[in-house]
Amino acid sequence: MRRPLLPLLTAALLLSGPALRAQTTPAPAAQAPAPPSFNQPVRLVVAADGTGDYRTVQEAVLAVRDFMQVEAVIFLKNGTYREKLLIPSQKTHITLLGESQQGVVISWSDYSGDAEKHTTYTSATVRVQGNDFRAENLTIENAAGPVGQAVALHVEGDRAHLKNCRLLGHQDTLFVAQDNSRQYYQDCYIEGTTDFIFGAATAVFERCVIHSKSSSYVTAASTTPRQAFGLVFLNCRLTAAPGATKVYLGRPWRPHARTVFIGCELGAHIRPEGWHNWGQPANEQTAYYAEYRSTGPGAAGPRVAWSRQLTRRQARPYTLARIFGGQRDAWVPAAPPPAASR
Repeated sequence: MRRPLLPLLTAALLLSGPALRAQTTPAPAAQAPAPPSFNQPVRLVVAADGTGDYRTVQEAVLAVRDFMQVEAVIFLKNGTYREKLLIPSQKTHITLLGESQQGVVISWSDYSGDAEKHTTYTSATVRVQGNDFRAENLTIENAAGPVGQAVALHVEGDRAHLKNCRLLGHQDTLFVAQDNSRQYYQDCYIEGTTDFIFGAATAVFERCVIHSKSSSYVTAASTTPRQAFGLVFLNCRLTAAPGATKVYLGRPWRPHARTVFIGCELGAHIRPEGWHNWGQPANEQTAYYAEYRSTGPGAAGPRVAWSRQLTRRQARPYTLARIFGGQRDAWVPAAPPPAASR
């Protein structure tokens, strides 16, 4: 009996052709996550007692996205945070906002030559490498005591602004480290013994209290020859502990050090000669040390012959716009919004 031709052909095709699989509807592609936003303000809370988002300041800093383009506020509840804090270079626009100046303390105690072989450059309690750093209403201290170089705050980043902060230490309390860094200290209290404000940055101190704890030197600038400004003190008040009776305004850590006091009140602890050449007479030809309208018993003089008393015209360029403008991008530190609104 002859079989129909069509079924045979169909069977042959099925046997010789590729294996057939059930048809399925392809699953929709997973939606890609939204790219991270660097333009949305961030607010994190740190509390040592666990009532915030994080227990340590370092954890909160590392939780912020890299290279933020707007402010990331880290609010610190009152407490003592015993930690060595690093703000890495990729953590930009970080603001540390304390609940109160004396109630929030970031404290550590490394010092040059300790058991861990720290140096001046690695001893800091807080080291800031990221640009556009702010700190307000808090205390940073190096609690090592009078053991040599022991930095409380070490700032390398550009456009750093500290307001209503206390910086506590002994020798080398504040390291304004880099010559391409601009730093503004507003209404701060800074204390120390020897060279306790030092470094190469262009740094302005406005309405600050500068407190000497022993007879020594306030500043040790290492300004480079290409900088128009170094350390500038505007309307500051220089005070001293009872035992500190012979204090110099500064000495040059590097030959082209620049330090200027404008409208500052100088206590009786400031030596009449004012400035020291660090034992190297050649520094007198290159260092730039000047004052304008100093007041108080420490302004009496006579100052060393190689320092300057500025005229009104010579003092005119010492404004934030001129000091921080320079040849690069202009920067005038803006007043931060009220703490309650952040």
